[in-house]
Amino acid sequence: MTSSIGLEVIKEISVATPSKIVFLVIDGLGGLPNPETGKTELEAARTPNLDQLAAEGICGLADPVAPGITPGSAPGHLALFGYDPVRYIIGRGVLEAVGIDFNLQSGDIAARGNFCTLNKEGLVTDRRAGRVSTEKCVELCRLLDGRSISGIRVLVAPVREHRFIAVFRGKGLALEVSDSDPLREGVPPKKVEALSPEASKLASVANGFISHAKLTLAEHYPANMVLLRGFSQCPHLPSMKEIYKLTPAAIASYPMYRGLAKLVGMEVLDTGTSIEEEFMTLKQNYAKYDFFFLHVKPADNAGEDGDFERRVKIFEQFDRLLPELLALKPDVIVVAGDHSTPAMFKGHSWHPVPVLLHSRWCRPDQVKEFSEPACALGGLGRFPAVQLMTLAMANALKLTKFGA
Repeated sequence: MTSSIGLEVIKEISVATPSKIVFLVIDGLGGLPNPETGKTELEAARTPNLDQLAAEGICGLADPVAPGITPGSAPGHLALFGYDPVRYIIGRGVLEAVGIDFNLQSGDIAARGNFCTLNKEGLVTDRRAGRVSTEKCVELCRLLDGRSISGIRVLVAPVREHRFIAVFRGKGLALEVSDSDPLREGVPPKKVEALSPEASKLASVANGFISHAKLTLAEHYPANMVLLRGFSQCPHLPSMKEIYKLTPAAIASYPMYRGLAKLVGMEVLDTGTSIEEEFMTLKQNYAKYDFFFLHVKPADNAGEDGDFERRVKIFEQFDRLLPELLALKPDVIVVAGDHSTPAMFKGHSWHPVPVLLHSRWCRPDQVKEFSEPACALGGLGRFPAVQLMTLAMANALKLTKFGA
């Protein structure tokens, strides 16, 4: 299920106003109950400020793509910003490249890379190579950067920790290829396969690069292999400025989300890597913009690591910082996630994400705490995440009447 109203219509009825909207996106927000306690991470966390916002606002559960569909980070965020994630598809490689300000040229194909660990049997034992340091990533990327294979240059650049980008530059490339990342451990990396006849050259070059990387990294345990996914080229997306008449800003420390924000027309603000620094950036720039996207990454990392208690502490840390935002008195506050990453699941899941919307004009429901079970009973019900942006716009009085 997607939005029943297109961006073309929203563009016609949106208006510029002084009111301000703040989207607080906690990456991987949704959880599952711990069998020992029966509580999710949100239920276990002490979050009095979120609970107060929930009591004063309206809550629900959102499906980032559709019920039962496990979303990637890009479609999850696009839906939050009002873009149909099935229509507007952006590959992970491009997002990472744009996020680190890599100069993509026409025809370039970018892939997201992970340094990973292979055992003697050639099986992946850690898809993230123990989350090697960014400094180590820089060193390893230098070893791999600039190789030419069949007339195609492969440019390698560090992103953060175990993540890098590989950009394939040259003639005769088509991007319809499969990933080498199996997305799980205990199995070998996959061979990159051409999904169309035109993509056979890219598949061959990508496999050549992977073979070269395996040899080059053999003595660099735990980062002794690479995994590639998200082969993509730069798309064209309508700008949030054009659609919503907003002056939007993004506060995100991780490059992929900065890249996504740029692609939808947000101004990406310089910020630090901690949640505290992100809130400080919001306060320092609050007067300059009328829409803020503030991204909180650590909860997703903790979920993928299966660290229930760390997720609880991150939610509590986030809650302690909320008064700094509340003191600014934004007209609309939205708290949501791009997908669920339950610690019990150790990965992205299909479960709907809890959502909170707070404004002067919302119709409060009976929810008294911000948690998955409570939001399931909220006034917003269960709805497509792609509809959240118009709800925020309406509550900010930024949409005029539709029709006569």
